[in-house]
Amino acid sequence: MKRQIEEEARWRGYFMLDTLKGGAVRKRYEQNLHAYRHGTSFEETNERLRELITYAVRTTKFYGNFAENASITDLPVVNKDTFRENYEDFRSVKYRDAKNNRIMTTSGSTGTPLSMVQDHHKILCNTADSIFLSALGNYYIGEKMAFIRVWVNNVKKSRMQLFMENSIMMDSSSLSDDSIIEMLRCIRNEKVKCIIGYASALEEISKYIARKNLYMGEYQVRSIIPISESMPSPIRRQLMEQFRCPVQAWYSNEENGVMGIQTREDESYYINSESYFYEILKMDSDEPASEGELGRVVITDLTNRAFPILRYDNGDTAVAKREVKDGRFRLFLTELYGRRSDLLYDTSGRAVTPYVITNNLWNVEGVKQYRFVQTGKKEYELRLNGDPAKMDTEEMLRRIRPAFGDDADIRVTYVDEIPVLASGKRKYIENLMPKT
Repeated sequence: MKRQIEEEARWRGYFMLDTLKGGAVRKRYEQNLHAYRHGTSFEETNERLRELITYAVRTTKFYGNFAENASITDLPVVNKDTFRENYEDFRSVKYRDAKNNRIMTTSGSTGTPLSMVQDHHKILCNTADSIFLSALGNYYIGEKMAFIRVWVNNVKKSRMQLFMENSIMMDSSSLSDDSIIEMLRCIRNEKVKCIIGYASALEEISKYIARKNLYMGEYQVRSIIPISESMPSPIRRQLMEQFRCPVQAWYSNEENGVMGIQTREDESYYINSESYFYEILKMDSDEPASEGELGRVVITDLTNRAFPILRYDNGDTAVAKREVKDGRFRLFLTELYGRRSDLLYDTSGRAVTPYVITNNLWNVEGVKQYRFVQTGKKEYELRLNGDPAKMDTEEMLRRIRPAFGDDADIRVTYVDEIPVLASGKRKYIENLMPKT
């Protein structure tokens, strides 16, 4: 009871402090809540886009030659390479020397890291967005939280930060049984209410709990939020059953922040359209994808003025759906496939969801780790780390071959280890098919 009172006091105290500073976070939080319940206004979104485009034209070199009344579709689609090659040209002259700017750096999991400038208003909006989307996932700031990831130097938190956030750093560099035992001991003893972590690390913890048939009734976890990687649906359901709490992944990146969260009902993601304008464009052109068609995720950040981000192709692919009523809309990504560079294709060239692999291989006996790689138009490789005597490779191929075609050439390779990326994330899917 004492701990609960303390956590509730932290929640109230945070917003009291925010009120003394002008109440910007609370105001944004309420705006997000209203949009979640009633939808985001088309009219207000168009006005925000007009203001952002005018601002970018007036204050940045990159957009300086465009008309101030240009529409969003008049602007080019950009990506990380565009930002790297024209970094200073994207920076707004109004915030170039602002002392309260913040630099965010991507992990570089799939390439060279990218640094992004965020102004103070963007930081406040991102804070409010994170608090709101966390609350949708049943986590409220002030509650004890465990964060599981690889804690490299540039993201490590100080003791003061951990105290202020009421959080614990848990390193996923090692996921041995001993490491998982220590994590679970800490989660239980510290009465952790929310676990946020790499999906692959949470999967290993869930598998350990299942393997040891552990009873989780003594734990007080009320929310689990996977990040950075896709989580197989069976693992999500298993975690929900083990901890008896919602498991809802964030959709986020370092460049923009937390943009959405998985709904409780299904695998779709609710996107915060108060802060972000999303386009889903065709895979091979900058034309809008049709309703229900897989396309490229292109993001316009409506809140960052230090480094205006308009029509940013972040490399992800998704299928989107809008719920429209009375001039307002709610946006959902009904399917989120992740990086386009890791999208798989069947032998006819049609995209295949990675969940075909992750959902079918998560519980195969003898498999410790796996990676599925497409090496050619009809050539694939399934890399397995585990006990060959226990692994039923014929059963595995029977499960996944129908998604790729009867003429798919799937080779099975046994390896001693599936290496993690430098960021600590583990890649289950990879497309190494030569570009044509």
